[in-house]
Amino acid sequence: MYAAYRARSSIASAVGDERTAATYESKAETLKAAFNERFWLPDQGWYAIRLDGDKRRLDALTSNMGHCLWCGIVDDDKAPVVAHHLLDPRMWTGFSIRTLASTMGAYNPMSYHNGSVWPHDTAIAAAELMRYGYVAEAQRVALGLFDAADRFDARLPELFCGFDRAEFPSPVPFPTSCSPQAWAAAAPVLLMRTLLRFEPDIPAGRICFDPAVPERMLPLRIENLLLAGRRLTLDVGVDAWHIEGLPEGVTQCSNAAITEGTHDSAR
Repeated sequence: MYAAYRARSSIASAVGDERTAATYESKAETLKAAFNERFWLPDQGWYAIRLDGDKRRLDALTSNMGHCLWCGIVDDDKAPVVAHHLLDPRMWTGFSIRTLASTMGAYNPMSYHNGSVWPHDTAIAAAELMRYGYVAEAQRVALGLFDAADRFDARLPELFCGFDRAEFPSPVPFPTSCSPQAWAAAAPVLLMRTLLRFEPDIPAGRICFDPAVPERMLPLRIENLLLAGRRLTLDVGVDAWHIEGLPEGVTQCSNAAITEGTHDSAR
């Protein structure tokens, strides 16, 4: 809902309806304040998974908090500790992020939602980390999932088991996982957009492109990227990058918001 409010505000602003833009921006900020007040667990340093019938917080440590970062609803002062938890050994397997931390009572690495890992869920986590400026952390998550994809013959399944990489050097398949599966297939696409920090805004006449691609993936060339009726080529090297084929009237810019928000690596 928060992301929907922000999107509605952005659309209204793009067509010159500033009154509607202000209304939905206000709705978004009100929701954000209420969410952070009601769901934050200050003693644990993460968000409750839900409120029960008496509005008590359920304090399970899950990957869902990553989705909160992804949509931007997390207060800036809470983002560092949330990012830290996502890459804590309780959550991070070396390949992906568990749906439920290994220290929780219901944890089972072979459970559908209580300890397994979902590629699309982890790709969202990488995007959210990059959104808040945690570049090294986003790279680490992306590379882990790409490593998992290699072991699945470049076809990520719906989910796989949440065993630690130190225990099993290859990801353990989930017995009933679908493969191929649509949102798992989309996960590498989101990872690449995240690492490229590629944000087109055609109505505004700009494309933000500020790659943070890990060195082991360089050089990187992407061809025939269809955008606004043109086919783009993206070249990324160790020291430079550029775009060919920009639509008329569209300029390239760096993603200053990400660049200026860069944080240190995860602890």
